[in-house]
Amino acid sequence: MNKESLLIKVLEMLLNSESKSETEVKVTKKITDRYIGKYVICRSRNEGINAGYLVDADETGCRLSEARRLWHHKPKENASWYEGVALYGLDEDSKISAKVAEKIIIEDYSLTLCTPESKKSIEGFIAHEA
Repeated sequence: MNKESLLIKVLEMLLNSESKSETEVKVTKKITDRYIGKYVICRSRNEGINAGYLVDADETGCRLSEARRLWHHKPKENASWYEGVALYGLDEDSKISAKVAEKIIIEDYSLTLCTPESKKSIEGFIAHEA
């Protein structure tokens, strides 16, 4: 192999490796990525208010582990809605479900990050009997 052929071969290898790396190394970052693994409250259209650890989320829905539905939720402190629960935890007048291992919510949803105090309150809350 002469120098010219070798140079052409090396250039082809470099060009091929660049084009592969551009297409193979596309990393898509989602707005929800920073919430993965964190304890959140998820509000959705048909599934209501749920709390749990965010496993995965995209534009089609989300997946929670150790999920609990908040049927009737009242914040411990004088704060509104589920955002108050995410900040301060549950008042004793609340009613929530037992934990399920995993819940998938396939619809429009919003996520609210829970404080450590709120997480402890929700996780330790006694499930309401149906």
